[in-house]
Amino acid sequence: MSGHSKWSTIKHKKAASDAKKGQVFSKLSKLITITAKKGGDPGSNFELKYAVDQAKAANMPSDKIERAIKKGTGELQGEKLEEVVYEAFGPGGSALIIEGITDNNNRTFNEIKHLVSQYNTKLAEQGSASWAFEKTKTGEWKAKTPLDISESDKKQLMKAIDALEEHDDIQNVYTNVL
Repeated sequence: MSGHSKWSTIKHKKAASDAKKGQVFSKLSKLITITAKKGGDPGSNFELKYAVDQAKAANMPSDKIERAIKKGTGELQGEKLEEVVYEAFGPGGSALIIEGITDNNNRTFNEIKHLVSQYNTKLAEQGSASWAFEKTKTGEWKAKTPLDISESDKKQLMKAIDALEEHDDIQNVYTNVL
């Protein structure tokens, strides 16, 4: 019966699910902290209410939500977070908007630059890809005119987006591809 320990199997599954939860909670905590800078009351700050609702939907503990709000309002000391937006062009001429929250802009920029270069994608200057999008009232980016690219380019683009979304500092990735 060697190697058939039920606890060992449970331990490995739990470690994997805990790592995923930790990454989600980290992203949500950063989002709450940034939005709380505009006001710590979810009743008067729509963005904060939306972020808290997302955290609750992900079963984030309320004490972690409160701590993130207090960091954002300055009641607790913590890392200085800032919002970043990167623009890129991907396979088939697709445009990407990459939104993130980071405590070190230089580190994040270099990591994102390296990551996108692995998937036939290049970072672009500010404003060079945003022309293909418009910002909605909820703060999300929507493509003005969707682009149709080949299946092989779509697969490459999806790999790049998946890799970007796995990065701890990246919140959202938007593209103008159908």
